[in-house]
Amino acid sequence: MATLVDQDFHARLRALGDKFAARVPETMAAIERALAACAARGATPECVGELHELLHGIAGSAGTFGFTVLGREARRLEQQARAVQAGEVEWPPLAAQLAQLLRWAARDPKAAQYDGEDEDKTTHD
Repeated sequence: MATLVDQDFHARLRALGDKFAARVPETMAAIERALAACAARGATPECVGELHELLHGIAGSAGTFGFTVLGREARRLEQQARAVQAGEVEWPPLAAQLAQLLRWAARDPKAAQYDGEDEDKTTHD
């Protein structure tokens, strides 16, 4: 009997994972819109709060569904957004890091490593 329950549980978990994966692009687009709004209106508490909520949603679920690195980075940026709201850190570094996350996630949000760098960035010696 436990096997049937386990199979049912895993099937439901897979279905939830598929639903989460399907929503990742939509969620990243929402982060992009919120980031653009903050850039246009200024980093108001409401604007940064929206980013915080979006990042919190990813951070809370991503690891469960195989997006471990995305979840970790979202948690890190969520904490920075909270610090911006509290006036402990400045907005520009967070905005730049969010833009990097968006570029990285557009390539592969399920990647096992986060480089935090632009794909086309090169160094010259």
